[in-house]
Amino acid sequence: MERKKTETKVRETSKIVRTKIKTRGKTFEGTVIKKFQKRVVIEFQRMVYVRKYERYSKTRTKLHARLPEGMEKEINIGDLIKVQECRPLSKIIHFMVIEKIKSGDKK
Repeated sequence: MERKKTETKVRETSKIVRTKIKTRGKTFEGTVIKKFQKRVVIEFQRMVYVRKYERYSKTRTKLHARLPEGMEKEINIGDLIKVQECRPLSKIIHFMVIEKIKSGDKK
């Protein structure tokens, strides 16, 4: 029996990138701190409540995300991007890049 794979459309500024990976679950926005051939590492801060001290503390979270082929040239270090959860693609990659929100600072 043959299964049909559905294609998820990932929107870009000018064109649509088609992937066979479905996205689901949580979405996060973060800054690109490292870029590899097919993945990026993003980092973002969040506030976590510490019950013992009854206060909030800032924590940094790093996520590895798959970079679609059509977006490799657009995304650079320092850019603000949006990622969404998908099935586990490897040991560390569980997210997919959805869109580029803002370009990084060019000095």
